[in-house]
Amino acid sequence: MSITAGCDVGSLTAKAVIMEKGRILASAVIRSRARPEEASREVMDLALKEAALSINELEGITRTGYGRGRMPFEGKEISEITCHGRGARWLLPSVKTLIDIGGQDCKAIKLKSDGSIDRFITNDKCASGTGRFLDVMAKVLGVPVEDLATCSERADHPVTFSSSCAVWAQADVIRLLNEGHGVDDIGAGINNAMAARVAVLLNSIGLDGDICITGGVAKNLGVAKALETQLGCRVKKIRKADPQLAGAIGAALLAEERLK
Repeated sequence: MSITAGCDVGSLTAKAVIMEKGRILASAVIRSRARPEEASREVMDLALKEAALSINELEGITRTGYGRGRMPFEGKEISEITCHGRGARWLLPSVKTLIDIGGQDCKAIKLKSDGSIDRFITNDKCASGTGRFLDVMAKVLGVPVEDLATCSERADHPVTFSSSCAVWAQADVIRLLNEGHGVDDIGAGINNAMAARVAVLLNSIGLDGDICITGGVAKNLGVAKALETQLGCRVKKIRKADPQLAGAIGAALLAEERLK
């Protein structure tokens, strides 16, 4: 029996996955806390409870994400780029190019045939291509961030944002609401603006083979479809497991590989 775990603490969410021989036994996702040690302990405890295990029964743990250096349990630290690449290849074996949209940054990653990292590029410090952008825009609109995913389907006349800056986009949302534009039309415009920023990053690294999105934004179908339009090609949907767990899955798989 080789049971391993991966814990991925980012700026918006903390994720934990427990795996045995390449199979997910349990997983958990929570909002991140101000202190990464608290978030990692809580999310790991939730996953362990689901798996009916104690942490002492784990044979290996990999820690990843921005909070990897402050987790209150032993484990090897590996960058989220490596973990997302490994997790994406497990989730979608044909993927060669992936976009990892995190809470405070966005990374375009090219994979080698063995699933290791070929090269990658990250966005600048602007929040407009990140999960934080969608989070902030949803709050200004007064809707749950999950509702943005379906705005594009219901929109009749999607708006166009005059600026890619996240700060100015907030002002644009308030102005558009005051002008009487519908929430769905504004939400669709937000998805389109997000996709445009992500497309720039992907085009700069070069498209190759099958493409997918990892991270929580992968569940926003409006962004995914807008990205397909921007790129002129298909973005494959991950169905094997929650794409938000990609980093934690990759971390657990890497822990298992170390045991071997």
